[in-house]
Amino acid sequence: MAHSETVSNTQKNQTHYDQLYGQVNIEGILRKLTHLDAFLNDATTTDTSWVCMYRDGFKDQLKGQTVLELGCGDCTNAAVMAALGARVWANDISTKSGAIVTALNQLYHFDHPITYLEGDFLELPLPEEKFDYVVGKAFVHHLTHEQEEAFLRKIVSLLKPTGKVRYVEPAVNSNCLDTLRWMVPVKGRPSSLQPSKFKAWKLADPHPDRDNSGKHYKKMGAQYFHEVTITPIGSIERLHRLFPSASWNRKFRRWALRVERFLPSFLSYPLARTQTIDYRVPKLPTNTTI
Repeated sequence: MAHSETVSNTQKNQTHYDQLYGQVNIEGILRKLTHLDAFLNDATTTDTSWVCMYRDGFKDQLKGQTVLELGCGDCTNAAVMAALGARVWANDISTKSGAIVTALNQLYHFDHPITYLEGDFLELPLPEEKFDYVVGKAFVHHLTHEQEEAFLRKIVSLLKPTGKVRYVEPAVNSNCLDTLRWMVPVKGRPSSLQPSKFKAWKLADPHPDRDNSGKHYKKMGAQYFHEVTITPIGSIERLHRLFPSASWNRKFRRWALRVERFLPSFLSYPLARTQTIDYRVPKLPTNTTI
């Protein structure tokens, strides 16, 4: 991809998220921190992004760890990790995310205040700190494949030898299912069966056309890490839109996420809506490109 196209993609994302994060309710985040156990007990059994990020006892591994969150967005996850005792660095291209971090540091007593790193991660100078974890919730699919690989090269240089990467990303493992998904209109996105409206939406959408399959993430990660694990979830949970009532919706999600653990991989992989991507044991970067 040409440099100008990469810059355009970054600028589109920055404009989009400056608008979105300018509306974040700081008080809402503080309420979650005040009732942290109750919030996590609910979120990590119901909401796919939280289920994926906090799987395998992640909550209990954070105290005293150095963590860099990329694409920190509304900063809720950064704040939760800091409240759990981690030393958190948070990065986003949005200036609004920095304002959220400043407000949270002023209004909540973290053992270690969150450090905000504003701007394009690839353009930022390397911090002296080495990290136990680099994490990101739903940010990689905003990058082109070239940007994603450049991120990994830089991440490897920032990790401790025992450091780990955990991404939570949409899973697109079935072209047929993905085609059907685009046909169904959702709030803010027209159906692909409305070509002119869909094309206009696509031009304004900050997500580039890219591969978001588990196979892609496995191949990408294997260049820079000795261990790669892809864990898909949401194969049944994705039906939650059939239950518009908020209370029934959340009950269905919790039930679905429990039940789908027993699905065989040949069903759970292609039908999954979300995936946890774990990279462990960093190795020297290669010159391989995807």
